[in-house]
Amino acid sequence: MNQILNMKNKMKKKFLAWMLLFAIIWGNIPLSSYADETEDLGTEEETRATISNLEKESKETKDAIKQLQGEKEQTKSNVNNLQSQSSALQSTINSYSSKLNTIDSEISATEEKLAEVSAEIVELDKQLQEARQEEKERYELLKLRMQSTYENGGSKGLLRLMLESGTMKELLTKFEYINAIVAYDKRKISELKALQEDIEAKAAVVAEKEAELDAYQAQLDEKHDEISGLTSVVKGQLNTTNSSLSSEKNKLEDYDKKLAELDKKMKALEAKTAAAQAALAQKIAERLARTKEDTSGSYSASDTELIWLAATIQAESDGESYTGKLGVGSVIMNRVKSSAFPNDVVSVITQPNQFAPYRSGKVEFIIANGPNSTCIRAAQEVLAGARVGDYLFFMTQKWADYYRISEYTMIGNHAFFYRWQTKEPPAEEASEEESENHEDQQPAQEQQEEQQQEEEQQEEQQEEQQEEEEHEEENHDDDDDDDHDDEDDDDD
Repeated sequence: MNQILNMKNKMKKKFLAWMLLFAIIWGNIPLSSYADETEDLGTEEETRATISNLEKESKETKDAIKQLQGEKEQTKSNVNNLQSQSSALQSTINSYSSKLNTIDSEISATEEKLAEVSAEIVELDKQLQEARQEEKERYELLKLRMQSTYENGGSKGLLRLMLESGTMKELLTKFEYINAIVAYDKRKISELKALQEDIEAKAAVVAEKEAELDAYQAQLDEKHDEISGLTSVVKGQLNTTNSSLSSEKNKLEDYDKKLAELDKKMKALEAKTAAAQAALAQKIAERLARTKEDTSGSYSASDTELIWLAATIQAESDGESYTGKLGVGSVIMNRVKSSAFPNDVVSVITQPNQFAPYRSGKVEFIIANGPNSTCIRAAQEVLAGARVGDYLFFMTQKWADYYRISEYTMIGNHAFFYRWQTKEPPAEEASEEESENHEDQQPAQEQQEEQQQEEEQQEEQQEEQQEEEEHEEENHDDDDDDDHDDEDDDDD
């Protein structure tokens, strides 16, 4: 596109040079006229180069933003995954802790039972020792009695007992007494042996129970050690995960800072680009103001150009009246016919920073789906030579007033004008602008944001509007005459 523009400017300079030579010969125009014209062209070229550089830098910044946003989304995904892992690991640790608490409780209960059993074993052992001691003493006593009775004097001892007894009754009584003592001792020894056997049986049961409790406690200790080991492993994994999570969160903060810086840079570039574009438009308008061009007439367009024109009309004025659609088409065709712009439809539409719907991709989206019949008809009319005015620019009234465009014509929601002529701001307003330290860049950014919002709203209204326009098309013939009458009044 730049090559075409350069060729066009070279041809124009050559033409002006011949005209200058002709004027010098005839003395009809001063030499300064050519100098002013070529100086304007040079200034415009410099401004276009500035815009091109700004757009290049903007694209690089957008690419950097897109890349960082992609990396940020990936980091967000990593953070979410790590948070899930951390939660799962923490749940596992909590589960292990609960199991350890249960095992600790069981170990404590087992230790209490072991203490009771141990005390019982000690008591039984004590009882057994006492029974054995008593048995031993009884046995020794019995032995002494037996020895005293049978060994101390032998048969003489018994005979003495019998002789010393006065009567048989006394003898029998003494004999029964001796037998009773011996029987008692024997019975007591038997009872003590039975008690020993009972104590030993109880001790065996208690010892078996103690062995079972010891085995159970050993199992609990082993299980406790196993879960403690698993807990340590999971805690290590949790620490690693949390460390990675912290690192990823720090990355997110870095991405936010970098994106904020790039966003600030992008807004500054957009503001500079918008200001440069406005300056270029004003320079072009000032140059055109010297000799107003005739931009009327038909244009032999290809099928591709027709579709591009209709799609741009639809993108820019989908919610506007038919006259508003013709107005947008007129601006495009007036530019095609003007020496200040490219000389074909597609180049005018795709010229950098001119039509927001083209920059956003909306025009190509409409081309892919096909423009509606109303916009195609409007495109055909302006290609055939229909115009609603000689306008080269249009924007919303809000921004026309912001840029202080001195003369414009409202058609629907758009302000149309030929020259970028501005009026001086009131003294108070000018003073406020100086004190605000060039905050006029912000409305330029807001303009682009507003255009983007308008594009989104237009996309939402597209289907409904298409139905309305198809219905409107049936009753359009009578309306067209009135619209063109209104346009003539506006031009006047």
